[in-house]
Amino acid sequence: AAKGCRFEVAPVEPGLALCVDKRLIVSAITALVKKAFKFTRPGGRVRLNAYAVHERVLIEIEDECGGLPHGVADRILLPFTRRGEKNGLGLGLSISRREIEACDGLLRWRDLPLVGCVFTLDLPRHAAPPRSIQAQA
Repeated sequence: AAKGCRFEVAPVEPGLALCVDKRLIVSAITALVKKAFKFTRPGGRVRLNAYAVHERVLIEIEDECGGLPHGVADRILLPFTRRGEKNGLGLGLSISRREIEACDGLLRWRDLPLVGCVFTLDLPRHAAPPRSIQAQA
């Protein structure tokens, strides 16, 4: 709020489900969203989008950080890699990656030069029980 940033969450298709360690995934997503807000330019936007592709669920966190500095892109998920900030140890993304991998997922990223970055959690999709069964539980 102090930077005047907006947070947008896209609608999620009904029945989209994961079977993962909730604590680990919530921790990873929270860390990635915090990092997105930290680096997004004042007045910018952070977006969260979740959707299915075949048997996978993709959760994307997109920021408007202006893109990655030269030389950081190829090491961004490695421990002790910092994006030029003076605080922190540079462990946040590597910890998030390990949490996601512990849930049989992958963490990928792509740089949008001069715009921002998109971090994608790629996780196994869980077939949710039909609504009538959920209502009985």
